[in-house]
Amino acid sequence: MTTELTYLALTLILALVHILAPALGRTAQFGLAWNAGARDTPAGPSRPVVGRLERAQSNLFETLPLFIGAVLIAHVVEASGPLTLWGTTLYFWGRVVYLPLYALGVPYIRSLVWLVSIVGLVMVLASLFLLKA
Repeated sequence: MTTELTYLALTLILALVHILAPALGRTAQFGLAWNAGARDTPAGPSRPVVGRLERAQSNLFETLPLFIGAVLIAHVVEASGPLTLWGTTLYFWGRVVYLPLYALGVPYIRSLVWLVSIVGLVMVLASLFLLKA
């Protein structure tokens, strides 16, 4: 398996972490009975950290389909190279660092880290158009 596909697989594991983190936070706040129930009535507002974890999850899920598509297309057309390697690396590690920064409510640095992940995504996409004929 290529390094790029490894980063893609790791990013999918990270997506599971993004799903579990707010779910565990909601369970801790509202209790196991609420989590196991049908949730027909609203439990009330989430704690701020749970809300931040939910927003971090949404943020990841906005770019994740693009990242998956770009990495898979790059793999199929054999566009692997420095752009895809650095792009997948920046995207993955940017997303790893982004989650705790968002959970802790760290401004500015969080946005900078998000930008690093976007640069990584753009690098992978750019590799698709820089193929040698």
